[in-house]
Amino acid sequence: MIIGDMLEDEGRKVEAEINEAGGETVFVPLDVTDESAWQRAVNEAVDRFGKLDILVNNAGIYRAHVVEETSSAEWDQVMDINAKGVFLGTKSVIPAMRQAGGGSIVNISSVAGLVGSRQTTVYTASKGAVRLLTKSTAIQYAADGIRANSVHPGTIVTPMTEGFLADDTQREDRMNRTPLKRLGRPEDVAYGALYLASDEASFVTGSELVIDDGRTAE
Repeated sequence: MIIGDMLEDEGRKVEAEINEAGGETVFVPLDVTDESAWQRAVNEAVDRFGKLDILVNNAGIYRAHVVEETSSAEWDQVMDINAKGVFLGTKSVIPAMRQAGGGSIVNISSVAGLVGSRQTTVYTASKGAVRLLTKSTAIQYAADGIRANSVHPGTIVTPMTEGFLADDTQREDRMNRTPLKRLGRPEDVAYGALYLASDEASFVTGSELVIDDGRTAE
């Protein structure tokens, strides 16, 4: 497995933890907005493991401003990472997946890619772009045995959300908006991504896996 991130210290730590637990992984520095960096990561995967047949696009940033408060610079930054990064990752792995005889692309979107938001503008737009890019990828490359699906988490406790979840009122509000009355864990999303990446999901492509504690069911 290849792990790619701009945070090298954190990436090296995860690499060591996985390898110490008996896995086999390699960390590579990766700016998801840089097409040449993606190509280096793909080459590293093929060189180390002989093929590349799974991609999980998980990089993303969050900004919470309404339309009038969203600057052009903020729009470009979020769209570059959240949407363009997924596009470049997808584009870069397709030749290697075709050579491998097929593969699975799992794009981490959000419930913000399914419904509108009173708080966010560009984040919602970027995650909606991921949703429809995924569907187009699924249609265009099905004949190559390449599947593409999107995952739509609700509120998950991660370093990206810990800022606003530190506010007790925000945390309680988020929990009370969901039927199960709890916040998500990274593992909740990881298990969904693992399913979509696996052969057990061989008949699943162009789909949306919503992992949101029932929030969008109401």
